[in-house]
Amino acid sequence: MKPMMSQRELIQKLLKGIETGDPEAAKVVNEAKYIQHNPRTAEGSVGLAELFARLATTNPRVTFVRVFEDGDFAFAHNEYDFNGIEAAFEVFRFEDGKAVEHWDNLQPIPGLNPSGRGMLDGETGITDLDLTEANREIAKRFVMEVLVARQFDRLDEFVAEELVQHDPYTADGAAAFRASLSALHDGIPLLLYERCHRILAEGNFALCISEGSAEGVHSGLYDLFRLDGGRIVERWNTVSAIAPRSEWKNDNGKF
Repeated sequence: MKPMMSQRELIQKLLKGIETGDPEAAKVVNEAKYIQHNPRTAEGSVGLAELFARLATTNPRVTFVRVFEDGDFAFAHNEYDFNGIEAAFEVFRFEDGKAVEHWDNLQPIPGLNPSGRGMLDGETGITDLDLTEANREIAKRFVMEVLVARQFDRLDEFVAEELVQHDPYTADGAAAFRASLSALHDGIPLLLYERCHRILAEGNFALCISEGSAEGVHSGLYDLFRLDGGRIVERWNTVSAIAPRSEWKNDNGKF
């Protein structure tokens, strides 16, 4: 009997199918249960088929940089080339070896940040598996107590002074991170975290899925943190505007 693929392997098989056109990729999905949270993609297998067909015309390239598992979830940090380079977070929930629910957040990559870092480079090794829950709790407290509550004076409680930053517009260091979070444009926060919907973690990494706004535009805010010694030492993120309700192709919502 062929051993069941891990969720880490399943998410890669499914998403690599965008590039290869492998018909086996679709078999990763339980079409009867599949719930789609990308507002621009139709529900179920029909939506997936339409998405794959549309992307196939762009000579797509899918590159996995980091892939994680957390309980019933698998999540990936990818580079996509669909007529333009994007950084992407992909999240799938699985039941009985099949994908039954999907969330994502993509952002075009504008270039290197002020510290010369890209949106996807940096550490990839998963360590400290015994600290998964402790690191999840630290990430949760940081998002809720600092980002959502906007208590930026407490940032140093959670973030290392020498933070390695991959946000395309922010330099390394806790001070630069605090300044970017505090920044206003015409009195409106450049980045406003309003609610954290989910935190997924494996070892020294935690992905925080939040909702808020970027320069006043309703957006999905995804942050991936690497933790070491109980502090956040590296950060990757994507900011993606959420389509107006009138343009949604399903009723499940972004989150």
